[in-house]
Amino acid sequence: MASLQDIETNAAGAPLLTPFQRIKAILGGSAGNLVEWYDWFAYSSFALYFAKHFFPTGDQTAQLLQAAAVFAVGFLARPIGAWMMGLYADWKGRRAALTASVALMSAGSFAIALIPDHAQIGVAAPILLVVARLVQGLSLGGEYGASATYMSEMATSARRGFWSSFQFLTLVAGQLTALLVLIVLQKALPVAALEEWGWRIPFAIGGLLAVVVFWIRSGLEETRSYLAAKEEGAPRGGTATLLRDHPGETAAIFGLTCAGSLAFYAYTTYMQKFLVNTTGFSKDTATTITAGVLVVYMLVQPLVGWLSDLVGRRTVMTAAFALGAVATYPAFTLIAQTQSAWAAFGLILLLVVILSGYTAINAAVKSELFPTHVRALGVALPYAMANAVFGGTAEYAALGFKTAGHESGFYIYVAVAMAVAAVITARLPDTNATKLILES
Repeated sequence: MASLQDIETNAAGAPLLTPFQRIKAILGGSAGNLVEWYDWFAYSSFALYFAKHFFPTGDQTAQLLQAAAVFAVGFLARPIGAWMMGLYADWKGRRAALTASVALMSAGSFAIALIPDHAQIGVAAPILLVVARLVQGLSLGGEYGASATYMSEMATSARRGFWSSFQFLTLVAGQLTALLVLIVLQKALPVAALEEWGWRIPFAIGGLLAVVVFWIRSGLEETRSYLAAKEEGAPRGGTATLLRDHPGETAAIFGLTCAGSLAFYAYTTYMQKFLVNTTGFSKDTATTITAGVLVVYMLVQPLVGWLSDLVGRRTVMTAAFALGAVATYPAFTLIAQTQSAWAAFGLILLLVVILSGYTAINAAVKSELFPTHVRALGVALPYAMANAVFGGTAEYAALGFKTAGHESGFYIYVAVAMAVAAVITARLPDTNATKLILES
């Protein structure tokens, strides 16, 4: 009987996708990924405005700390969503998981848009907010693994780094879109109106966009890797199979994601608050700086993906984590002290460009480590678990260090995590040479 790897690399079937079909599939998957991440990041982008509605006691730092705690709670649902949707994607197909995840995100976004504040329903307000974030966490936990797997399987082996980088490009685009909506509302509405009710608008927009994406995703093509494995009767994957047959790969993804997600949320999501709460910039200036950085960051992703196709993904990722470990502490220290918006912009941009060596290619690297029957689960589960522990708590940890009077401890925390990840990455196989993904 042929091995699973033989099935995936040698199976005959439908002709390879044309360039137009490949681009259509990747853009279709990307659109949903953008909306999912827009909905997720809208919470963080507008926390400065709605925190007091759900957590009315304490100063601004205390309110943001409580809002950050709810942000972290949403991450607790992501491993569950990753497990459920990962199994679903491996058993029923990537397309089925993608449509299910965006439906959950739509429900969570509409809920946040409609929840009454603390003044109206008391303690029920933050409780309902937590429930809505848990629903969004289930959605996003499944989204990452399904979209990373789908886009990696739809890419050609020679350009997998480039094509799969659009998975993170659209992730950043989702965050950027949330910030752009914030900028538009800051310009269009008086501050009082934005703080009173205008913060609900982005969540309503996100819910509507998710409905549109549900329709788009229902018409996507399934990947050839999944169809070939199903046709040939590949074994049904599961959690026990993943942990028994691929413990090293699972542990490696967990370690890489711990550092990558912690750094990502430190450099982008938390940075907006850092610029206001530590550096002293106005909310509008902090939002503009963050949005400008994200535009460049987004555009860099395909370039780094292309570079990884030329020189190797292990080389690019190891360099990114090593440089990040060295640059984080001095960059944060300088950002905290600067009075120049341009200087802050340049320093943050330096950090995210370095991080691109991880973010642009992480979907491809993780997907290339697993065979089809456990690929979605293998990518999603350790990623979501690491996010829950490190990514989701990044803002909470940063604000906790600040409250304790040792804010620089957070810079050290991020730098050490990246140094550990550099060691892990250096020990990975050269995934460019992996032949586990069937050419689409």
